[in-house]
Amino acid sequence: MKGKTLKYIIMLATVSIVGIFLVQFAFIRSSYNLSETQFQESASVALKEVAWQVMLATGTTEIFDSITPVKVISNNTYLVNVGVAIDKELLKQNLTTQLKRHDIYYDYEFSIYSPVQEQMDETTLVRIDENEEPSDFDFPLNEDYSNYFGIHFPDRSPYFLNQLSIWYFLTALLMLVIFFFGYTLWVIIRQRQLSEIQKNFINNLTHELKTPISSIALAANVINDEKILKSPKRLFDYTHIIQEQTTRLSKNVEKVLNLASLEKSRILLNLEKVNLSEFLHEASDRFRESKAGQNAKVGIKTKTGDCTILADRFHFANLVSNILENAAKYCDKTPVIDIELLQKQNSYELNFIDNGIGIPREYRKRIFKKFYRIPTGNVHNVKGFGLGLDYVYKIVKAHHWKIKVNENPKGGSIFSLIIPK
Repeated sequence: MKGKTLKYIIMLATVSIVGIFLVQFAFIRSSYNLSETQFQESASVALKEVAWQVMLATGTTEIFDSITPVKVISNNTYLVNVGVAIDKELLKQNLTTQLKRHDIYYDYEFSIYSPVQEQMDETTLVRIDENEEPSDFDFPLNEDYSNYFGIHFPDRSPYFLNQLSIWYFLTALLMLVIFFFGYTLWVIIRQRQLSEIQKNFINNLTHELKTPISSIALAANVINDEKILKSPKRLFDYTHIIQEQTTRLSKNVEKVLNLASLEKSRILLNLEKVNLSEFLHEASDRFRESKAGQNAKVGIKTKTGDCTILADRFHFANLVSNILENAAKYCDKTPVIDIELLQKQNSYELNFIDNGIGIPREYRKRIFKKFYRIPTGNVHNVKGFGLGLDYVYKIVKAHHWKIKVNENPKGGSIFSLIIPK
């Protein structure tokens, strides 16, 4: 799948998902408003019936048509004008009966206005199981009414849950579909990235293996000519080429084999006491003698006394060598590498400061992944497999250390190794 096609699919999918969410939200909001209206109408009808029953019990129903029984204060609170003295037990009985008749099976709070005290009586909370308990809800007063009561529904969520359950179910189903769609899309993108990385790895591997093989074959053809015996110097030069290219080929094959062995089995460390200062001087000396380090300038700055850590000397040496080689390879001028050893409160910090081409911020977390190489178009000026920093990360993780990459303000990168004491 081409990059542009995938980008268009992601854009179309995003627009579709946003559109579906907007439509879903509009439907849920409309359903909620409809349920709100239905609840208010059901509650008003039930409370009118309660007012009628209270008047009927006192024989004063003739005033029912001359008053407005129910006043909506809010979606949860109502005042009911009765116009006659109200008996609390009779009111509670009628409230429970009429609310259930209109499918309102929820807790409610009510209070009766006392004309004598000119205030609402103590508020009573009636639960669905008909248990009572005091409540501190404060009902508003109404100067136009002389005999009335207030009712409040503290929690109407069960009502809306029942009314909107189908929409909640559809929303949950939509979220599940979007999750699986997103996961599938992530897998496609991930597979595409892995395919690209694998293709780059195969291309690099092919180049790194074919180049020494071609050089060895060419040198072998020259040596196979009997006339070469008349030119000992040329014979020596071509045997040197064979030896050099064979070494190069062996190192490349060894890298691939080491990768396979690291993937198949857990890294077993042979921990021993290592003096960091002495170790760094030895590692830098070996690096200067290598082909990659012949033109590099390596300096060591130790701002601490002798410090000893537990480490696998072999893997630790390879780790340092990989970082130094990368610093030298990815530099478009004379490589200058400063190794700085700092002592913190609970750890040692080992900084490798180079003057190379640097690593953009967006790639710093990816460079430790297997086969990953920073994109440079179709051309890589520096050949490699993308295995060096993957190996570094595995060794760091096996030692339970930490590694991070920052920008060198003077140009280049700073690889920082955090080693707990």
